[in-house]
Amino acid sequence: MIRAMIFDLDGTLADTEPLHLAAFNDVLRDRGIEIPRDEYFSRLVGLDDRDCFAAVLANRGQQAGAREIGDLIARKTAVYQRMIANRDVLYPGAERFLRRCAARFPLLLATGTLRAEAEIILGRAGIRPLFLDIVTAEDVARGKPDPAGFVATLGRIDSLLARRPAIQPAECLVVEDTGAGIEAAHRAGMKVLAVCHTAPAPALAAADAVCSTINDIDLDALVGRFAGGEGGRR
Repeated sequence: MIRAMIFDLDGTLADTEPLHLAAFNDVLRDRGIEIPRDEYFSRLVGLDDRDCFAAVLANRGQQAGAREIGDLIARKTAVYQRMIANRDVLYPGAERFLRRCAARFPLLLATGTLRAEAEIILGRAGIRPLFLDIVTAEDVARGKPDPAGFVATLGRIDSLLARRPAIQPAECLVVEDTGAGIEAAHRAGMKVLAVCHTAPAPALAAADAVCSTINDIDLDALVGRFAGGEGGRR
């Protein structure tokens, strides 16, 4: 049974992964690095900025300490925030689906992006009030596939709603778009619906259910699927 829903942001609700890639490359170009699109979407998508920079540099034999990576993140943040400031980035159908979900369940956001970036996107789209709270990269020490973000999100649900009985991990449905997100949610004990916005269905097969786009989701059918604890893929 579903009692709460948790959404990822980049690649799930918002078509922002190509913008993140462009911002990473804008910053890394000074170091002679250009991340190919195939590499980003097959190996790096779903990682937070810190882990993405660390992985790219290590893969190319370039060492960087925490302070240097922090500087890269700050520069990339400035570039990316300029990109999204005046741009509508939600996927078609995302707002409509969120509003239907919010009428039935408490909604939270668990994203590896920075809080300011999440607030810009949600605020511009007029959907920030639909979420009880958001958990972002600043709120956890480790990004996906570590489950810390989803564990923190469940704690926010319990503290904000004080529901009795408390919502259990298995009663949370996570909507994600990456293998790292699916792994993180499962490690937190949650169910996962994957959308094929940034990866093909075979790459997301570990999810409990898979759909082509967020615009294709039938909420009634989805709720019915998990009402008896049934998983499955489509």
